[in-house]
Amino acid sequence: MASYWVKNPGWLKCFFPAGMVWDHSQHTADTVYITFDDGPHPQITPFVLDELKKYDAHATFFCVGNNVARYPDTYKTVLAAGHRTGNHTYNHLNGWKTTADHYIRNIHQAAKHIDSPLFRPPYGRIKLSQYHKLAKRGTGWKVYMWDILSGDFDNTITPQQCADNVIAHIVPGSIVVFHDSEKAWERLRHALPAVLQYCHSKGWRMAALP
Repeated sequence: MASYWVKNPGWLKCFFPAGMVWDHSQHTADTVYITFDDGPHPQITPFVLDELKKYDAHATFFCVGNNVARYPDTYKTVLAAGHRTGNHTYNHLNGWKTTADHYIRNIHQAAKHIDSPLFRPPYGRIKLSQYHKLAKRGTGWKVYMWDILSGDFDNTITPQQCADNVIAHIVPGSIVVFHDSEKAWERLRHALPAVLQYCHSKGWRMAALP
């Protein structure tokens, strides 16, 4: 059995600060939001960009700072294609295992390479103290979570199961997580085209996070 929720239960939000964004179901009738964590990657991210372009789709890429430092041209290609980027820490830190001060410093280190006010905590793990330091008034940071996790990182599921995870749950307003990473590649390369085709068939816009 998977150790994660594909579709986040509604009660989960009660354990996190109210300012975090989990979906946009209250604000849109025809738009879904596909996101990618952990990149950029010099081979996988261009594949993602090519697939998105086929459907005039836009997405949000929550990038790891040291990957941006390693592959700056790939990162620039993401921006040039009209997509949005967000901060995913510099070293993909687990907030539950990191002090608040170190966590915030790591985010700011990533911000030297990622010019964005959007943040997503790796693994969805962030302490209240970290959130409050990051999102205090005047900083401009917006913390995005998700309501659908594709499971593309899970090597115990098939590529088709990964696609089905999303297709079975996605609705207008959903925020979906994929990963442009080597770990996810076997499932991503099948699931992403299937999900994009499904969303297109429903007549939904695929947009970057606002």
